[in-house]
Amino acid sequence: MGQGATLQHKTDGELHAQRLVLVTGPSGAGRSTAIRALEDVGYEAIDNLPLSLVPRLLDGRSRPTPMALGLDVRNREFSAANVIELIDRLTRDPAHDCEVLYLDCDTDRLVQRYNETRRRHPLSEEGSPVAAILTERDLLASIRSRADVLIDTTDLSPHDLRAELVRFFDPRPGAGLTLSVQSFSYKRGVPRGIDMMFDCRFLANPHWVEALRPLDGRDAAVRDFVMNDPRYAEFFERIRDLILFALPAQVEEGKSHLAIGFGCTGGQHRSVTLTENMAVALAQAGWQVSKRHRELERRTTAPAVSARPARDAGPA
Repeated sequence: MGQGATLQHKTDGELHAQRLVLVTGPSGAGRSTAIRALEDVGYEAIDNLPLSLVPRLLDGRSRPTPMALGLDVRNREFSAANVIELIDRLTRDPAHDCEVLYLDCDTDRLVQRYNETRRRHPLSEEGSPVAAILTERDLLASIRSRADVLIDTTDLSPHDLRAELVRFFDPRPGAGLTLSVQSFSYKRGVPRGIDMMFDCRFLANPHWVEALRPLDGRDAAVRDFVMNDPRYAEFFERIRDLILFALPAQVEEGKSHLAIGFGCTGGQHRSVTLTENMAVALAQAGWQVSKRHRELERRTTAPAVSARPARDAGPA
């Protein structure tokens, strides 16, 4: 997390700094959904306010209500330099606890979203939105590098995005530290935003057992196969103990969300079993836990939302 995560550790004179989230990212990545989600959990949300008016909006005494401001290329004053100048100004201002939320998305998925909705990209005069999407991505590159929180929405439904935002930004008392545990395939790349990542490719692979190949790590037969590997128990216990050791320190540092990832070759068997079992163990230890299986979700939604042909996940 960024500065907002350390608010509780600031000096007494700064404790009343107003929490402020600047929401930006490429058009079609979910900024409007994010603004509505933050509004639902108690933020005062304003979308597409001219940049020159932001300092005037925030002038005066800080208010107890956190605020979310949506910034995008439709704004006639929008430029990377202007946004970075605004970020620097707000970061230096002790009256505001400013974070930058950047919503990113794969180019192919953005193209598909525009084709499905038949909406025109803000930077496109006519025709395919591809060129406009690439232009906007270049325009936002320097802003992306300043993000405190970066969420890749490529494989997230609006519901999933809302859940992620609540975990990061819920201002309600008692929200506490929440954990997300997810499985993934190294062949498809490491998920963005992972805080702790563990490779379980050394464990026995159910992919090579014909009867287990079409199943996944949630099935009892696959779980038993993975857990019967003589290295499994010690591996699991050491990781569980490491995570439980680190969590109180994460709370002390002001973290509100911690993402834990387990990866294997195809993201179908071993990493899924580890994710399922670790989520249970952490919940039993009293932590708020959610879980996600990235590759299983991709496989489920591919016919409806994927802009690219499905590829064989390979050995899991």
